[in-house]
Amino acid sequence: MVRLLIVGTGGMAASHAKAFAAIPGVALVAGVDRDPARLAAFQAAHGIARGFASVEAALAWGGFDAVTNVTPDAVHCATTLPFLAAGKHVLCEKPLATSEADAARMADEARAAGVVAMVNLTYRNVPALQQAALIVRAGAIGAIRHFEASYLQSWLTQDAWGAWDRESQWLWRLSTAHGSKGVLGDVGIHILDFTTFIAGQEAAQVSCRLATFDKAPGGRIGDYVLDANDSATMQVTLANGALGTVAATRFASGHLNDLRLRIYGTEGGLEVRFEGGESRLRACLTPDLKAARWQDIDCPPVPTVYERFIAAIRGDGPAEPDFARGAVLQRLLDRAEASAAADARNLAI
Repeated sequence: MVRLLIVGTGGMAASHAKAFAAIPGVALVAGVDRDPARLAAFQAAHGIARGFASVEAALAWGGFDAVTNVTPDAVHCATTLPFLAAGKHVLCEKPLATSEADAARMADEARAAGVVAMVNLTYRNVPALQQAALIVRAGAIGAIRHFEASYLQSWLTQDAWGAWDRESQWLWRLSTAHGSKGVLGDVGIHILDFTTFIAGQEAAQVSCRLATFDKAPGGRIGDYVLDANDSATMQVTLANGALGTVAATRFASGHLNDLRLRIYGTEGGLEVRFEGGESRLRACLTPDLKAARWQDIDCPPVPTVYERFIAAIRGDGPAEPDFARGAVLQRLLDRAEASAAADARNLAI
């Protein structure tokens, strides 16, 4: 039996609880949250017996083997390190941290502790992503030369997600003072992982532009100053010199939560889509190149990150994506943010 502690009981915590509860041999034994009302409601909703107001109190009790950390981005590092020091396995929400230094420290501490430490890059669960990566690694599209990727959300233009201008679960994502790195840190990390994982290469260079749009009088709603970036565009060069564009936005009207990648090599191309909760993979490979004929590719189901985390704890699979991967992505995000801040080439036309 794997005894699981859930740290942070807002936002995505319900999804974590439901996913882990569905895995045989996993028990949700306790929750941690400094908001007692929220914690009590979460415990009641998911049948969790114990609740603690702090990480320290949970560690003093100690009756758990693993942790899923669903706290806000800015406290991932501070809330994860004590569990690593105590030898607990950890699944941490993305981004791993909000700075390269913190992410690197978390990866180093996880390595030293010898525990399973994974970051929740949920789109690794997309069958088309995993199948596309296999095709690329088999050399079927040849040497990668060009790619185009996007992560499209619309919760700032349509209310299918909820009332972004009234609910704290959305408002904090728009405010740097509340720990947000904007769309770049929130979903940019997903599309950068989506792209580089399929390509099988890390980014070597990045150039980035960020935009924050007016959303309320005076740029604030209550305690939330709405200064985090809403849209990001990047030019990314891979290790082999391939060049591509990566974009992320919350203003893609008509797209609730859609990811796309087009990747082209010397011997073929792939189109990967995750739209409306469904994934699709199309390929144009030899001998279809001359006719430019594209074919749908079957993509078998893949285990979720929650299932992979438990399997890794049991020694039944690799701990991927791990904290080291999270640190690599955080370095890329930091470089993108620095590029946007230092860009002096914004010339008026």
